[in-house]
Amino acid sequence: MRVLGIETSCDETAAAIVEDGVRILSNVVSSQIDLHARFGGVVPEVASRAHVERINGCIQEAVDEAGVSWASIDGVAVTNRPGLVGSLLVGVCAAKAYAFVHSKPLVAVHHTLGHIYAAFLSEQPEFPFLALVASGGHSDLVLMREHGRCELLGATRDDAAGEAFDKVARLLGLPHPGGPNIDQVAAACPDEGERFPVADLGDSLDYSFSGLKTAVARRVAELGEQLAPADVGRVAKGLQDAVVRALLANVVRAVRRHGLHRVVLGGGVAANSRLREALMEAGSREGFAPTVPPMSLCTDNAAMVASAGHFALAAGVRDGLDIDVLACAPLPRG
Repeated sequence: MRVLGIETSCDETAAAIVEDGVRILSNVVSSQIDLHARFGGVVPEVASRAHVERINGCIQEAVDEAGVSWASIDGVAVTNRPGLVGSLLVGVCAAKAYAFVHSKPLVAVHHTLGHIYAAFLSEQPEFPFLALVASGGHSDLVLMREHGRCELLGATRDDAAGEAFDKVARLLGLPHPGGPNIDQVAAACPDEGERFPVADLGDSLDYSFSGLKTAVARRVAELGEQLAPADVGRVAKGLQDAVVRALLANVVRAVRRHGLHRVVLGGGVAANSRLREALMEAGSREGFAPTVPPMSLCTDNAAMVASAGHFALAAGVRDGLDIDVLACAPLPRG
């Protein structure tokens, strides 16, 4: 089965063709980083307009690169939730049009599940497994029991891990996108990082990073307006250590609580070098096997959407041309 995937939930215009849910035939991503860099973050209206300009070209490029015809494509999968509403609308409208014109079944994909299914494009983790999806909008712990059956164990109560990276990067004068630059500066810092607190939410598997952002902002204010490079390095390293410490503490709790032996990492923050390293260390210590997708599949892409769509279509899921978009759509809690 060959599935066309379309992803426009934020600021990446992406299209891909994936075969049988595991083999990438093409994976086209048109980045908007340069458009938003001068603003220090993603501007929703700018993102939406760029998607309109690029979406058809990306889809045609994906089809051409895969070397397939429309007759050999078996379905269309598109992200319709959650995300920036204007951006999502562009992808969903395109998916509806292509599905209708070429008489292909259509399936809507949850963005968080898309990040989880990125793992199936590098290796096929056995069920059940725990998935940590960390990005600019999400810090989710998801128990995947089988295809189409998941349970949200924990989520952010306020700010996501990636948002903390982006906002602090701006405070430190680092360019957009903040996450990769925080990682780079922290890795280059030879000193101990600043020690920042993480939220204690008791037995909950939820996350909270708003207090961490406030603590970092206060420390930056104490250091003064003109930060020395050494100060930037120590703050970036301390922030990164605190985020990784918080994320993995709940991963370990969830693994122990549910007796799991596999942990899948996904989302933009999954590209963070310290998080990837720390997950491997925790796996060795706790006895679980980590699955970490390649960097190219951590950030938003359409191959992950096509993979998730394949398994939904294979299970008989079909969506109509009346599907809508949702800015907020938490996965179901148990």
